[in-house]
Amino acid sequence: MESVLARCSASISELKKNPSYLIEKSEGEPIAILNHNKPTAYLIPAETYEIMLEKLEDYQLGLIIKKRQHEKNSAVEVSLDEL
Repeated sequence: MESVLARCSASISELKKNPSYLIEKSEGEPIAILNHNKPTAYLIPAETYEIMLEKLEDYQLGLIIKKRQHEKNSAVEVSLDEL
């Protein structure tokens, strides 16, 4: 049996009937959308999705920084006025 990674769940049929009600009822928590009692998707509030994207971007930038850390020794220092 697959894990459901949400406190709230609903069937696809329930989602079709009244999606606004489900979103309101979940109080900002993710909703697992089930098909034959297996999670097929997760419904999350737009604000949560935006935060997740920002955190993912921060993580990816962190990886770039770590990858380029060794290049610091060959960097050329300039002042903002020179730019």
